[in-house]
Amino acid sequence: MHETLFIPRQSFAPVYLRSFESGELKHRLKSALGELGNCRLCPRDCDVNRLNNQIGVCRTGRHAVVSSHLAHFGEEHCLRGSRGSGTIFFAGCNLRCVFCQNYDISWLGEGSPTPPGELAEMMLQLQRLGCHNINFVTPEHVVPQILEGLLPAIEHGLRLPLVYNTGGYDTLESIELMDGVVDVYMPDFKIWSVETARRYLKAPNYPQAARRAILEMHSQVGPLVFDERALALRGVLIRHLVMPGLVDETRQILKWIADELGPDTYVNLMDQYSPAGRVGSSDYPEVSRLITSKEYEAALETAYAVGLRRLDHRAPQRYPAACH
Repeated sequence: MHETLFIPRQSFAPVYLRSFESGELKHRLKSALGELGNCRLCPRDCDVNRLNNQIGVCRTGRHAVVSSHLAHFGEEHCLRGSRGSGTIFFAGCNLRCVFCQNYDISWLGEGSPTPPGELAEMMLQLQRLGCHNINFVTPEHVVPQILEGLLPAIEHGLRLPLVYNTGGYDTLESIELMDGVVDVYMPDFKIWSVETARRYLKAPNYPQAARRAILEMHSQVGPLVFDERALALRGVLIRHLVMPGLVDETRQILKWIADELGPDTYVNLMDQYSPAGRVGSSDYPEVSRLITSKEYEAALETAYAVGLRRLDHRAPQRYPAACH
């Protein structure tokens, strides 16, 4: 393994510890909470007062809504290891992916409002279970609430790397709030073109937002770095779900990753697409099928052709990863 992509575990400390000790984390939290008053934390720009429990597209008010927290074994091996990734699944989502596999959580918002003390205890419980990291799933709309829960968690001994597991529909400002807080960014890069994003994500500005956010993530933490057990400690891991009939979208995304972030970017090309969410209706017949082996092989060939050399390799899963 290249020396710049390896850190001995004993010499690693989560980046948020420095921000906590310097007082920057408290300062960052104050700024973040202020943004909830006229919420423009994500590219939807709903401009609602979430401090007063008004809700916008994400259906989340003052407190984060958590659907579950558990040691998850459906993630990439570099996150799940032998003891699981400590996932905290946030309900609500700022995207409206018609193929969403977590429709009840993301669209319907099923879960429980979770004040910061409870969120902190969830992190600490996952650490006590032996999880390798704390994995925030769908965090785009709850950045202030994460920071609010993180402070007491650190005070009570949290020392695990933080994973920001996002659909990629983040503002630059939100990602800047997480600078010096997040160790591993794991964004999806779902769609390349405006019209395709409009049709399947109901967010025509998604491609531009994802590119800007991913560039900022990479500037903060760089390529993915492992410890001696091949567990991720710091860096960017990009997921792309190969979709039926969208080979050109995949090609454009992979070329952009190689050109803008470089060949050391760790990429998981996911083959797990299945019709879900609203795809079963007659409105989206073109994606109402599984991908073919040829489509997935074409995606792999493109990745190698553009120079990407760090692709996630694992056996097919019987359950989906915690994707969005």
